[in-house]
Amino acid sequence: MKVEVIAFGIAKDIINAKSVNLEVSEGVTVGNIKEKLVNDYPAFNALVSLKLAVNAEYVEDHHILNENDEVVLIPPVSGG
Repeated sequence: MKVEVIAFGIAKDIINAKSVNLEVSEGVTVGNIKEKLVNDYPAFNALVSLKLAVNAEYVEDHHILNENDEVVLIPPVSGG
């Protein structure tokens, strides 16, 4: 199945694109997506935190994805 991963901030710089489509198996979790991203883009290891939202809602790593879900990478935010 396909899921679209949309990146913001430093995550966008790491994947060198605004989004990437991933082909994943049924029953994949948000945690599995994080693992795949770290394997494909090792620079994610340097981030202090990385939150993911699915279809505009923050989710935990155990959240199971469905076909055509939109996954958003939300990197740490700094500033004042």
